Amino acid sequence: MKVVYHENFNQVYTSDPAAAAGRMEAVVDVLKGRVTFVEPEPAEQEDIERVHTAGHIASVKRKGLYEIAALAAGGAIKAAEIGLTEPCFGLIRPPGHHASANRSWGFCYFNNMATALENLKTREKIERAFVLDFDLHFGDGNVNILETKGYVSLLNPPERDRRSYLEAVEEALAETDADMIAASAGFDHHVDDWGGLLKTEDYALMGRWMGEAARRNSGGCFGILEGGYNHSVLGKNVLFFIEGLSTGLCKAAPRF
Repeated sequence: MKVVYHENFNQVYTSDPAAAAGRMEAVVDVLKGRVTFVEPEPAEQEDIERVHTAGHIASVKRKGLYEIAALAAGGAIKAAEIGLTEPCFGLIRPPGHHASANRSWGFCYFNNMATALENLKTREKIERAFVLDFDLHFGDGNVNILETKGYVSLLNPPERDRRSYLEAVEEALAETDADMIAASAGFDHHVDDWGGLLKTEDYALMGRWMGEAARRNSGGCFGILEGGYNHSVLGKNVLFFIEGLSTGLCKAAPRF
């Protein structure tokens, strides 16, 4: 499986947890030898302008974060492009699901998911998309930008019970007819992270259900990294998720 990654994502660009030293290396160390790493290019400014105002882009530039944020957005575009024909994961940062058109918070600057999907839609590569955001925190930026587009359905499971959470995800993915299945993949809902809810095997299940939906709809699937701050479990959680994506395209997933 291909994983989009750039060594520049290792840099500590701010003092927030998403930029903490060792975060990306913790994932790379687990994935090394198991995946094929693909290096992205920065997103073109026209791609970013499709989802963000000129004022917001200027604000990110003033903070000195434009280059790393554009590289993350470019990584999401690359993952989505590969995802048209095979499952793919974007191991990128800064994250993006709290970035709206004219503002951002929560360690985000540009909305990576929106940038990627708008790129595909503009080029008529997809008709409909389904976004599963399983990060601990509600993806307000994804909703603010994509909900009004008309071609994107979004799920931020609100359940606080593990079984109910997984049932909601399984049901939504079983019902969607989208030809692109995407995940804002935040791993901070893990039992050993901030959320304390999901088990490592749950990420494999959700990945498999995504892959099944893509196979059923003759479409594609991809995920991009959002949250996840316990470095000791982050790599394994990512591995289980991407393995789930791959196996879901080949066979039905078991029940939890």
